[in-house]
Amino acid sequence: MEKCKDNLLVVGPVAVTLGLVSGILGYYLAHRYCCKKMRWINQTQAKDKDKIVNTVDIEDIGEKQAFCRCWKSKKFPYCDGSHNKHNQDTGDNVGPLIVKKVN
Repeated sequence: MEKCKDNLLVVGPVAVTLGLVSGILGYYLAHRYCCKKMRWINQTQAKDKDKIVNTVDIEDIGEKQAFCRCWKSKKFPYCDGSHNKHNQDTGDNVGPLIVKKVN
């Protein structure tokens, strides 16, 4: 019986220490290598460029134009409604920037 108590006194702290170390290591590795892409807002548009800058002439807008703010549009920088699926999947509430001519 005395031997069991001695073993528990050693095994308990070792198990807790191993659990903490593996938890911290798992958290570090997941955030270091797996989660970086998930933090990117833009996951598809012109990934070969350092920065995306779009210019649209005011004359090309016409009466009204919707611009993408979710980075998921296949017609980027214009909105194609992709934010609707994104919002449904994630619970987000992003929508387009709408620019219209004021009369």
